[in-house]
Amino acid sequence: MLSNDNKRQEMWKKYSQSGDPSIREALIVEYSHLIKYVAGRLSIYFGSNVEYDDLVGYGVFGLIDAIEKFDIDKGVKFETYASLRIRGSIIDSIRELDWVPRSLRKKSKDIEKAYVELELELGHVANDEQVAERLGISVTDLNKLVSEVNLSSFVSLEDYLEQNYEVGLDLSDADEVGRPERSLEIDEIKHILADTIDKLPEKERMVISFYYFDELTLKEISAIMKVTESRISQLHTKAIMRMKGKLDRHRSIILS
Repeated sequence: MLSNDNKRQEMWKKYSQSGDPSIREALIVEYSHLIKYVAGRLSIYFGSNVEYDDLVGYGVFGLIDAIEKFDIDKGVKFETYASLRIRGSIIDSIRELDWVPRSLRKKSKDIEKAYVELELELGHVANDEQVAERLGISVTDLNKLVSEVNLSSFVSLEDYLEQNYEVGLDLSDADEVGRPERSLEIDEIKHILADTIDKLPEKERMVISFYYFDELTLKEISAIMKVTESRISQLHTKAIMRMKGKLDRHRSIILS
């Protein structure tokens, strides 16, 4: 009997040779778990605003696209390639909906600014009451706003680092030999991130650790921490806002 890996290799070999639609369908079924995993990870940005089943539906197109374009001769692991395609498909579908008003994007920046200013003034992390007071709203309204803001700040910490610093979460400096200034910048980003994560409120720190370092889904984090998925989503957004605020301030100082 063929092992699971050998079975998949055989399927890929036959599909690459024939392009048989029935084999493609079998491959979709074989790798459908990837869609559920990626959708479960991305759902942390939406809480109850977007249904998990909708995310899965958007991800199907990414898996199909990955299967059709995958080149077995390049030596790339399909799971890695497909996960990126699925993620991209879900993100593109969400962005095409474009239901986030410009005013909400502004509120997102206002919250980030409040976190940074308060923490500079206080010398420690600001709590919900202090942020709400700075914004002139109640804590209940702050939490509602944070849930809404998820949709306007749909960017992970890793995406943010790649877009603004050309590095990912691993902050690898292996390719920076001969560029000491680049190495110093990466070291500084590492320090800022480590310091910010270390100073996050406990629950926010746990969410960041479970999500980015243990790579758990929203549902798994919710089960471990014994709070609702919506609450986990809020905690994630608050933590990201604190970190983005710190990094934005650092970046503005460098560019000034």
